[in-house]
Amino acid sequence: MKRLSRHRLVVALCATLFASFLPSAQADIPNQISFIGKGYGHGVGMSQYGARGLALRGDTATAIMNYFFPGSEVLPLTDDQILRINVGHQLTSASVKSDTPGMNMQLLIGDGIEPQFISVLAAKDSVKLSVVNQQVGITTNQVGISTIHTPVEKLTIRWSGTRYLAGNDSILSLTHSKKTVKYRYGQMQVKVVKDAKLGNRLEIVNQVRLHDEYLWGIGEVPSAWPAAALEAQAIASRSYAMSKVGKIQKSCDCELYSSISDQNFAGYSKEAEPRWGLVWKAAVNRTATSETTGLTVTRNLLPIRTYFGSSTGGVTETSKNAWGTDVGYTFSVPDPWSIDPKLNPTFAKWKRDIAQSTLAAAFSLPDVVAVRILTLNETGTVKLVEGRSSAGKKVKLSGEAFRSRSKLPSTWFSLASEELVSVQN
Repeated sequence: MKRLSRHRLVVALCATLFASFLPSAQADIPNQISFIGKGYGHGVGMSQYGARGLALRGDTATAIMNYFFPGSEVLPLTDDQILRINVGHQLTSASVKSDTPGMNMQLLIGDGIEPQFISVLAAKDSVKLSVVNQQVGITTNQVGISTIHTPVEKLTIRWSGTRYLAGNDSILSLTHSKKTVKYRYGQMQVKVVKDAKLGNRLEIVNQVRLHDEYLWGIGEVPSAWPAAALEAQAIASRSYAMSKVGKIQKSCDCELYSSISDQNFAGYSKEAEPRWGLVWKAAVNRTATSETTGLTVTRNLLPIRTYFGSSTGGVTETSKNAWGTDVGYTFSVPDPWSIDPKLNPTFAKWKRDIAQSTLAAAFSLPDVVAVRILTLNETGTVKLVEGRSSAGKKVKLSGEAFRSRSKLPSTWFSLASEELVSVQN
């Protein structure tokens, strides 16, 4: 009996040892993989923290732009164009109202060139917008009475105190996606655009003048930063917008988005910031050279698309490395200010734990057991990264694609665990 028991025990132990060497997909799949890195954003063009550092050492706004865009020239160009800024993208509903005493609001059919009135509203009245088939649905609420109006292909909204409607200066509040933003200038236009995946959706555009009405609402950097850094941002934002004038995108009925897809346009909310709103407005005004012109970064007397972002990994990135296209004026220049923890405490160094579900979605794999960095660009950014599943399938992504999908702050990253790092230059 003892001999038999020992035999069984040996067999059991062997089986256990053998099983321990068998691949266990579940055991090998980590809950997350950790990454470390530097900087925030794509890193192309002007580093905003770099601009701050240059301003602190005494550089002017023009010198800052020349530093980040070598070979370009800062010149005054006409900037009084009317822009179409998308302030509501792919919406199913939205609402507008104004609480300004004595104001009035007009709802017009079409683009407002030949006004066809739908309704005239006063303070506290509201308008609800919706999608009705391929048209804009309109429901007004005036003194507690709701009225459903005939849907229109395009709706124009005007409020008093603007270039489009005389009367008391007033503020229009636009609410959608659980957020309310205030607008002081221009007019709104609403239409329905069909998206291939989502179907019919509302697109809301604020038409504003670039020279002042648009730039006063740019919310890209803290207004407490040095004056030259604010002026550099104003020049960069003007130049970027001017490079897109007249290029209407059907998907948004706009030239620019109000989000980081282009640059952050906060409407009147930026200008209305206690104390600091006026500081930003003054910085914008200092970059104007007349009532209709402003300082612009140019090449061959034409505005260039002045890309900018928060910070880098110590040098700026080129457009070719980031997006595969060399635009001819994005060069890699030193940016030590971005990795100075005193200037950039949040992103001089960072660590992110990326969940298994996010990694799997990024690589379009059922799971990810390992990530390998294959190649780096000369700027230190990740050029090519590979993910491997528990079944052994491998998928390669560009560093920028992986950054975007995994929500890493930048492409200046590596794996936190040395055991997982494999860089092949």
